[in-house]
Amino acid sequence: MSQNTSGSQKPTIKNLITIAAKPLFFLIALTMICAFLAHYLTGSETLEEYARSNPDAAYGGSGDAADAPSADAADTGTAADSTDTGTEPGAAAIEDEDTPDSPDAYDNPENNFTGADPMTEKTDSPVSPDRVVYQDGFYYEPLSDSVKERITGISYPETGCTVPYDDLAYVGLLYIDFDGEEQTGELICNKAIAQDITEIFYELYRNDYRIERVRLIDEYGGDDTLSMLDNNTSCFNYRVVDGTTRLSRHAYGCAVDINPFYNPYVVYNKNGSGETYISPKGSEIYADRSQDFPYKIDEKDLCYKLFTAHGFTWGGNWNATKDYQHFQITLP
Repeated sequence: MSQNTSGSQKPTIKNLITIAAKPLFFLIALTMICAFLAHYLTGSETLEEYARSNPDAAYGGSGDAADAPSADAADTGTAADSTDTGTEPGAAAIEDEDTPDSPDAYDNPENNFTGADPMTEKTDSPVSPDRVVYQDGFYYEPLSDSVKERITGISYPETGCTVPYDDLAYVGLLYIDFDGEEQTGELICNKAIAQDITEIFYELYRNDYRIERVRLIDEYGGDDTLSMLDNNTSCFNYRVVDGTTRLSRHAYGCAVDINPFYNPYVVYNKNGSGETYISPKGSEIYADRSQDFPYKIDEKDLCYKLFTAHGFTWGGNWNATKDYQHFQITLP
C-alpha cells in the first residue's frame, strides 16, 4: 500500500510540550516583574518590617495608640502593666489572673514585689524590704518600728505579752465603705495567716462588699467594746474572751471581727442567770437573725464563704454562744 504524503504531519508529544511551555514561561516572567516592581515601589519594606514600624496597625479597636501595648510588650509577648483592682458589683469571687501561682512566689525575695503604700500617712516609715504585695493596695509585712510604737502599751502590753512581735504581720488593704467609697484600712494579724487575710479582703473589695471601717483597735485604746460600738473591723488585740479569764484568739492575731455592730456577740443563759447577754449595747435588734437587714453575716454571705474557704470557723455556728461577727482559725 502506498504512503499518503499530501497532508501535514501529526504533531508529536515534544512539539505539544514546547507549544504549551511558551505561555507558562511568559506568566512566570510577568509575575517576577510585578513582584520586583511592588517591592521597589513600597520602599523595599517587607510585611514584617511594616508591622514593626506601624505597631498601631496590628491592634484593632478605636485606633487610639494609647490603647495598644507598647513595642516592648509586643516584643516580649506580654501586655503592658494595666492591673485593675476593681470589678463591677456582684462579680464572682475568682482568683485574679495576675496572682502568682503558688505561695512560694511570695516567699522568694528575687520576685521583688513592690506596690503603693496606702498607709504611708499612718506608718510614716519606709517600705519594708520584706513586704509582700498581693495586689495594688493589698500587702503584708513585719511590724515596723513605728507600728510597734503605736500598739505597745495598748493592744500589745508592755509586759506579759506571750506573743512575740515577730509572730505578727501588718496588713495594708482597701475596702468599700457604707457610702460606696474606697477607703484604706489596716489590720495586724498572725503572720501565719497574713496571706489568707490579704486574699480574703482583696476578694471582698473587688466584689464591692461593704465594711464600715477597718482600723487598728489601738485607735480605741484597745477597748473592744468601743471598737464594736463604732462598727470597726479588727483583728489583733492581746485580751481575754469577754466575761472570762482565758485568752481570746484575737490575742494571737488569729481572729477577725467583721462589722461587729450588725453582727453582735450573744450569750444565752449567761452564768446560769437565764438572761441573754448581747454586746455591744444598742445592737440587740441585730441579734435576731431571722430578720433581714443590711450587713448581716450568715452562711449565704460572701464574707462567710471566703473565710471558711480559707479554713476559718464562724462564731455564728456556735451553740450556747453566738459570735456573728467573729471568724477564727487554729494554727497547726
